[in-house]
Amino acid sequence: MQEDAAHGVRKLVLLHGRDQARAMVPPERKALVDIAAEVLADDASRIGITYTGFCLTSLPHKRLPDDAAWEKRGHRVTLLVEPGRLKAAGRTTRMHGVPYGARARMILLYLQTQAARTNSREVELGRSMRDWLGRMGLSWGGETGKALREQAVRIAACSLKFFWEDEDMEGWAAGRFVRSGLRFSDRSDESRQGELWDERVVLDEVFFDAMRQHPVPLQEAALRELGNRSASLDLYIWLAYRLHTLRGPTTVRWSALRDQFGSGYSELHTFRRDFRKSLAPAVAAYPEAKVELTEDGVMLHPSRPPVSVRLISAARS
Repeated sequence: MQEDAAHGVRKLVLLHGRDQARAMVPPERKALVDIAAEVLADDASRIGITYTGFCLTSLPHKRLPDDAAWEKRGHRVTLLVEPGRLKAAGRTTRMHGVPYGARARMILLYLQTQAARTNSREVELGRSMRDWLGRMGLSWGGETGKALREQAVRIAACSLKFFWEDEDMEGWAAGRFVRSGLRFSDRSDESRQGELWDERVVLDEVFFDAMRQHPVPLQEAALRELGNRSASLDLYIWLAYRLHTLRGPTTVRWSALRDQFGSGYSELHTFRRDFRKSLAPAVAAYPEAKVELTEDGVMLHPSRPPVSVRLISAARS
């Protein structure tokens, strides 16, 4: 038996509009209707960029001990992220753990998108980043701002390495996400919040070159809708890379899905339950995606990418 991974909400929105579609689904699926409606109504057509490696691997969803490394295996690639030390002004160095969760992912998406747009390792922060985070629905103040600051420091401190199994791709030398920048002052004046960031961040050269050679375009509206759902965000990015490269229907079995997305699950049935919940928002945010759930796993069908070639060309010009 095959089941639409997004429970048919995209079709309902297209046929009946958001309000009527919300009235036609059970309460737990109303959020899926909202996601699909927002993405389908997107007129700005802005795009985001991520590196291929992050389509097949990902950061942890939850906090690890500060001295713990993170290793994530994907399809023919492994990501190793190690914590590092930073020294604040007038203070001794201390260990900062591996970045995790949705906030870390959103910061990295901003850095990669801006670097790809300008074709430069140097990425402006300040107001530019604040404006982008605002479009993503992330306010600077309160707990959200605190979480962003913490994840930025973790990104600045850690090192990473991708190990590729392909014959024509070598593993990286251990490097960082960023070489300099991505630090905050201690000022809390809300009227000057655009100045809380360093003026710029310089991405690691190896990371920048790999991202430039192997970029994956994403729809910014989808990133916004999934910005608080790190598991769904990972699945959307995976689908954005995988679906348009398929030559025919492909089944990814539950065991393989758990290896890539559920390393913390000991029971397969528990992973299957939670995976279904995370997959539905990801598919709702990708209108072109053709994804079905089966008893064996997930059936992927060749689908158009979430961003058209025309929009990619326009963004690069």
